[in-house]
Amino acid sequence: MLTLIAQGLKLPGATTAIQGPLKGTKFTNLSSLISNAIPLIFPIAGLILFAYLIWGGFDFLTSLGDPKKAEAAKNKITYAVLGFFLIFAAYWIVQLVAYFFKLKPI
Repeated sequence: MLTLIAQGLKLPGATTAIQGPLKGTKFTNLSSLISNAIPLIFPIAGLILFAYLIWGGFDFLTSLGDPKKAEAAKNKITYAVLGFFLIFAAYWIVQLVAYFFKLKPI
């Protein structure tokens, strides 16, 4: 049985049913929603990561020798690089899961 995210609702005594907002779209269940969202999530995460890396570099350049500001900027850059590896690993984990379960490649 197909379980919809937003199912239709028929109230007692009503002649018509109230249909969910996803009726007639390509998002019929939670798995289709996630599989269509994943190709959008990785590029958005990459753009956020790039902006955070640029922000850290800008803070480092404008720290003017202040050790606290320079350390905070180094931490931003470090976290951005760790985020890159996290996104990279997540992408390949999704690819492996899709391969092992014979799902549509993402």
